[in-house]
Amino acid sequence: MGRLFGTDGARGVAVTELTCETAMQIGRAAASVLCKKAGHRARILIGKDTRISSDIMEAALTAGILSVGADVISLGVVPTPAVAFLVKAMRADGGVMISASHNSMEFNGIKLFSGTGFKLSDDIEEEIEALVLDTPEKLTQSLRSGSNVGRLTVDREAVTSYIRHILATGEKSFEGMRIAVDCANGSASATAEKLFTGLGAKVYLLSCEPDGTNINDSCGSTHLEQLSNFVKANSCDLGIAFDGDADRCLAVDENGTVVDGDKLIAIFAKDMSERGRLPDNAAVVTVMTNIGFSFFAKENGIKMITTKVGDRYILEQMLAGGYSLGGEQSGHIIFRDFASTGDGQLTAIQLLSVMKRSGKKLSELAELMERYPQVMINVKISTRWKEAWKNIPEIEEMIENKEKELDGSGRILVRESGTEPLIRVMIEGKLFETINEMAVEIADVIRRCCPEI
Repeated sequence: MGRLFGTDGARGVAVTELTCETAMQIGRAAASVLCKKAGHRARILIGKDTRISSDIMEAALTAGILSVGADVISLGVVPTPAVAFLVKAMRADGGVMISASHNSMEFNGIKLFSGTGFKLSDDIEEEIEALVLDTPEKLTQSLRSGSNVGRLTVDREAVTSYIRHILATGEKSFEGMRIAVDCANGSASATAEKLFTGLGAKVYLLSCEPDGTNINDSCGSTHLEQLSNFVKANSCDLGIAFDGDADRCLAVDENGTVVDGDKLIAIFAKDMSERGRLPDNAAVVTVMTNIGFSFFAKENGIKMITTKVGDRYILEQMLAGGYSLGGEQSGHIIFRDFASTGDGQLTAIQLLSVMKRSGKKLSELAELMERYPQVMINVKISTRWKEAWKNIPEIEEMIENKEKELDGSGRILVRESGTEPLIRVMIEGKLFETINEMAVEIADVIRRCCPEI
C-alpha cells in the first residue's frame, strides 16, 4: 500500500482529509505522468458517484488536469466500471473515478485508470505519489497558460455505450422474471433503470433517489435487510444490491436469504466450467474467502487460486495466469472476458443468465457451496498504529493461542484494511459461539494495545 493510494485509490473524509488541494495536485500529477506516457496532449475522462462532495472533488481534479495542459471529458454520475470501459472505448489516455465505494457519504476517493481500462500499476501510482508528496515543485513547473491550458467538455451520453455492452454479455430476454434492484442511492441510480428494464423482466428499483447524502445509507450491498424484506413481500425471483459506485454486487434469493460473493463466484465457476468457459478450471479468490469455497472447489474440480485482499491483486493474478473469473466475498467480481475491473451490474446480468440457462431458482444454485460460520470484527485504529500493531507481543501471543485452540478446525486472519483505518479480525470455524468469543477477545486486546488517544 502506498502513502497516498491504498488498495483502491486515494480515500478519506472529503475536504478535511482528502482535501481539494490534494485532489488538484493528484489531477496535475496524473495528467503530467499520463501525458508523458502517451507522448501527446492527454484526454482524461472523469466520472463520479452521487455523494455531495463529488462535485467538489471533480472541480479540483479538473482544475489540476487542465492546468497542466491535458483535456477533460466529464461523464457525470456513472459506475466505476463504466469509466474503465469508456476509457478504452473512447480511446482516452486515462480515467478518474471519484467515489468512496461502499463507505458512508462523508468519505470520498479518487481511483485512476490507464488508457487500457485497467487501474494504474503500482509503479505509475508511485510516480504520481512522488510528485504530489515529494517534489510538488515539479508540478509547478508543468503549469500551462494562455492557449496551452486544457479544455473541458461534457459528455452525458457516453454511458449509453457501456449499458449496451453490459446487455450484450447475457441472455437476450428475462421475460417473466421479477427482480428487485437496490441501487444504494449511488452510481447505479444513473444506469440501472435503462439496463434492467431493457432485459424484459419486471424490475423494482429500490434506493434509486440519490440526494447527495443518502448514498449507502441503510441500503445497498452493505445493508441487505430492506432488499430481503422486499423480495419476500413482493414474490420476486431474486434481489440484487450494489454498492455506492456499482462495482460490487450481492444477491438475495427468492426466500430473502443472502447469497454473498463467495457463493456467487462458486455459481459462476461451476457454470463456466460446464460450458468450457473457465480457463484451467480456475477461479481467483482472496485469503478472506470462506473455507467452504475450498471444499466446493475440491468437489467440483475447480482450481482455487488465492491472493491478498484487493481487486488489484486478484486482477494481477488473473492476467498472469490467463484466468477469466475472480473476486471477493464482498461481491467485487471480475469477468475478464467482458471487463477490466469488477462490475456489479455485469455480475447481476451473468447471475440472471445462469438462472435462465439452468432453469433453477437462486436458492437451488446457492446450495452447491456450504458457507462455514464466520465472524468479522472491525477495530478502529488511529494512523499512528498503522503497521505498528503487528509488532506488539501481546497481540501476537493472543492470535497464536487462539490458533492453537482451533487446532486446524478453522482459521484466523487479522489484517489491516486497505481502504479504512481499521484492523479486521476474521475467524472461521465449525461453532459460531466459539469463534465469536475468540474474535471478541482478540479485538479487545487490539483496542487495549492500540488506544485511539
